[in-house]
Amino acid sequence: MNVCMVSLGCDKNLVDSEEMLGVLSNRGFSIINDEREADVIIVNTCCFIEDAKKESIDMILEMAQYKETGRCKALIVSGCMAQRYRDDIVRDIPEADAVLGTSSTDKIFDVVEQVLKNGHAEAVTDASRTPEFAGKTKRVITTGGYYEYLKIAEGCDKNCTYCAIPGMRGHYRSVPMEHLLNQAKYLAGAGTKELILVAQETTLYGLDLYGKKSLPELLRKLSAVDGIEWIRILYCYPEEITDELIDEIAANEKVVHYLDMPMQSAADPVLKRMARRTNQAELRAIVERLRTKVPDIALRTTLITGFPGETQEDFEETYRFVNEMEFDRLGVFTYSQEEGTPAASFEGQLDEEVKNFRRSEIMELQQEISFEKSAECVGKLFDVLIEGYMPEEDIYVGRTYKDAPGVDGSVFVKADRELMSGSIVPVRITGSNEYDLTGELEEEEDEFTE
Repeated sequence: MNVCMVSLGCDKNLVDSEEMLGVLSNRGFSIINDEREADVIIVNTCCFIEDAKKESIDMILEMAQYKETGRCKALIVSGCMAQRYRDDIVRDIPEADAVLGTSSTDKIFDVVEQVLKNGHAEAVTDASRTPEFAGKTKRVITTGGYYEYLKIAEGCDKNCTYCAIPGMRGHYRSVPMEHLLNQAKYLAGAGTKELILVAQETTLYGLDLYGKKSLPELLRKLSAVDGIEWIRILYCYPEEITDELIDEIAANEKVVHYLDMPMQSAADPVLKRMARRTNQAELRAIVERLRTKVPDIALRTTLITGFPGETQEDFEETYRFVNEMEFDRLGVFTYSQEEGTPAASFEGQLDEEVKNFRRSEIMELQQEISFEKSAECVGKLFDVLIEGYMPEEDIYVGRTYKDAPGVDGSVFVKADRELMSGSIVPVRITGSNEYDLTGELEEEEDEFTE
């Protein structure tokens, strides 16, 4: 039988999708990308914000048509929307044959088997458990294999007032280190060069299992895995970043000098209403510590504009902060009023026009900052992970350590010889724009300047 997976939303969802495909593949299913030929279609949904929820619903209904026009005998809805809106999906989307929550993905074979046998399966949603295969199953790699996400924990205990994740993903649970090491070895054996560590919050890794923050130890052990060349860390809460972690980033040759550190705002009144654990002074201090100990570190952050009660003065404070901090990478979301979250009932809800205008203002500022930072790279030499070739342009595409896949920029590389995807090669940067770089392959023996 053929199974097709449609994975929506974040990279953590993608890991869940790959693990479910691994389970089904081991049980004899063939994994395909053509919905028309699939006997089983799984839509792994997202509903982090309203736009994601709409996308998930539209995709479920689109896939449902293949029950009429294709071979589909089982349409499974999994992921965050399945967890959060189980009863609504069962009631309002009869085309869905089963609903599988975020913490029950290890039940995928049983659910598919029930649907194929009975035409439906009971909804399975329990956000308090951890899937039995977390970090253990041989995943079906869908990224191309040169980079892969390693989900090191599930759930979150921060309870920021705007966020529905704790209700969908449950409390914080670290994946045992031995499972992560085994998965890293498997991924390396399949050709992965870059491991990207993800969780709702990576910096608290191990506290629940080992009684202490254990991310530095995990980094040391992962760096010993043969075949892994780069290790990248995403989603670090600023207040949880320790000197030990910074020292490990600085000293470990395989840990790239890049850190994703969501801040959400720089206005203290907004941060307080968000129930964030930092103020602006503390955010400035952690940025200074990172840049002092790791001078070439690339810092990415995300912000939310239009949070309830955000005044013009609050917005201008965040704008000044961005201008002064000059982050290497920055993304901005407009506030989404998510039902069931404390912030949804706060006074001072702002118009979408205001939210979008403030987002645009910060993104225009960041574009100027990015343009200048990209220009500073010209003439320097960088290791570049090659990810593909554009035959019509006769040019290769890759990334430096400053760029995470899917959210940051690319390097377009000219070369006189063939470059293998997955190889890491020295590239001299010759040009730049706001987000991307161009460069030329430089021979290995040349001395690096970056």
